[in-house]
Amino acid sequence: MRKIRFTGTPELVDGPRPEAGAGQLLVRTELVGVHVGVLRMLKSGRASEPGGEMVGTVVAVGPGVSDSWLGKRVGGVVFEAVYAEYVLAAPALVTELPAGVDAADGLAVVRGGLVALGAVRAGGCAAGESVLVTAAASGSGHLAVQIARALGAARVVGAVGATDKAGFVRDCGADAVLSYTEPWQERFDVVVDGVGGELVGRGVAALAPHGRFVAYSAGGGTVEVGSLLADLKTVTGFSVGLLARTEPEVIESYRAELWKLLADNHIRPRHVEFAFDRPAAALELVATRRNRGRVMLRTG
Repeated sequence: MRKIRFTGTPELVDGPRPEAGAGQLLVRTELVGVHVGVLRMLKSGRASEPGGEMVGTVVAVGPGVSDSWLGKRVGGVVFEAVYAEYVLAAPALVTELPAGVDAADGLAVVRGGLVALGAVRAGGCAAGESVLVTAAASGSGHLAVQIARALGAARVVGAVGATDKAGFVRDCGADAVLSYTEPWQERFDVVVDGVGGELVGRGVAALAPHGRFVAYSAGGGTVEVGSLLADLKTVTGFSVGLLARTEPEVIESYRAELWKLLADNHIRPRHVEFAFDRPAAALELVATRRNRGRVMLRTG
């Protein structure tokens, strides 16, 4: 089978097809995702064959796994060697794609959608409220814009690093688009941040009284606690990982909600697709923050 090894320049190589062990699924992939988390892993030198999200068809099961998985189209996360024509997955970390769901839409939703919905829910977004979404053109951010609207937000504003993304974010349903370099005068009930760094402080400052700031980025950042007190602001961190390990029923409810939002056309995932032999181009698009929506590689 073909796979990509990341040792300096991404390299397409041949390797043996893995075999499903106890408690594992063997999945023939259709699409695999490329996102900023992969760049961080590669930069740190932690992984030459990193994990990530994928969509594909179950072709074999290991001991202890029901044969009912065979032939199902699934999407989800694997912890290593996702950039391959065949990957090993844990049943608990994948979900069956509903009939008729396009593979690219499915890939955009199975991870980025979970992050977006979870972050918006963590902010307690209620009907009639205003929401600011940073990284609003990203794989998760563009879905957060649409999800906030679907949950009844009266006003949704996107924030982006480059003004040429404004049209894309408006097409995703934002009422207005701000850049990171201009002052943010408006105040919001909820700020969902996918950037981190200095935008954390700016996002907290942009909260209205009783406002909620939700951070889901690994980009760091600090908050001056005193800035929260007078207006009763709150700051929350969000990660899918802990919920998946400790409250899988919440993840299942989010997945069901996402599939319904997709079926009802309340969310329309955007994606940029590259051939499997073009990983460097896909990584470069993400690294330079020029992507609109989820970036992915088609493996077969």
